[in-house]
Amino acid sequence: MAELSLLADSAGSIPTASVIARKGRTDPALFIGSGKANELKRVMEEQEAELAIFNHPLSPTQQRNLERHIGRHVMDRTGLILDIFSQRAQSHIGKTQVELAQVRYRMSRLVRAWSHLERQRGGIGVRGGPGETQMELDRRMLATKAKRLEAELEKLQRQQRTQRRARNRKDVFSVSLVGYTNAGKSTLFNALTKAGTYAADQLFATLDTTSRRVHLEGVGSIVVSDTVGFIRDLPHQLVEAFRATLDETIHADLILHVIDACSPVVREQKAEVEAVLREIGADEIPRIEIMNKIDQMPQTFTKGALLDRDSEGIPSKVFLSAKTGLGLDLLREALAECSQMTDRIRVEHNRAKTQMAPDEFLAPLPERPESSEFNPIPNRKYSPNDA
Repeated sequence: MAELSLLADSAGSIPTASVIARKGRTDPALFIGSGKANELKRVMEEQEAELAIFNHPLSPTQQRNLERHIGRHVMDRTGLILDIFSQRAQSHIGKTQVELAQVRYRMSRLVRAWSHLERQRGGIGVRGGPGETQMELDRRMLATKAKRLEAELEKLQRQQRTQRRARNRKDVFSVSLVGYTNAGKSTLFNALTKAGTYAADQLFATLDTTSRRVHLEGVGSIVVSDTVGFIRDLPHQLVEAFRATLDETIHADLILHVIDACSPVVREQKAEVEAVLREIGADEIPRIEIMNKIDQMPQTFTKGALLDRDSEGIPSKVFLSAKTGLGLDLLREALAECSQMTDRIRVEHNRAKTQMAPDEFLAPLPERPESSEFNPIPNRKYSPNDA
């Protein structure tokens, strides 16, 4: 509920009261039951609230029935996150992704409280086919818009793949920042790259992927990308629509998982990020956990900045503060080590390819049959004299 309050605040709303319902099974009509719906109506009238935000996804029928019952607007968690994303998207690809997610969300919610959707439109010179209801017309228009946005998004993804191939040809080491929203990814990105991107203490402060070069002593330049933050119960429409943004994570050489070390639910937030990484197919990429914001809990992290290694001596965890700069030198050291290791693997891979025997590259081709034996259509017989 505290996270829901932060989401509402990020969307521009002012939370005035919270209502908690304990139910073993949700009500199919009102989700919370008629008694709790009456309590919600009374609280909203007392607080003069205009909007009820549910911390769970609602079906179109439940949302419509609740609006009729309490006489106020109702929004679920998915709609709230979509609203925040629509406000924060800045780039063309970000706006396209959000618009596509909103269209898919609206397509399932055409059954609303307005009776005009049931009216039929038809006849010569009138939009829609004969006997077509307004609801069917709206659904068809949304489906057409979704196809147009999908085609536009595919074009933008091809441009991204072209840029990524150019980096791969130069063997540039790529690093992707991921983490729960408000974990400090953008602050860490700015501290590493001096990019000056927008960073604020709010959920989903930045949505668009930003990539910058970082020079490491003794290694050279690497590319660091800041991506969209994850959250509990991230709407499936957003995961599907934001494939273009998450592609930077899928094709990265190293993932920096930024974790809010002072969060009271740090384990749950870490599990949510790992679940999304599994869903997009990025769970096998090498990863370093960044325990951020240690300056806010000096009594816990008494040793200050720290670089942990696994049993093989590979950097696995860095304790730092992106805001104060404490521990950034240790992170640069870890990035340099991982970059050198990746370069050695690439060199060994290329050497192995060049040392392969020629017959290992191509499978042996079957012998060409004689013309008299060649039969392209098995059920017909051919002779050498056939044309």
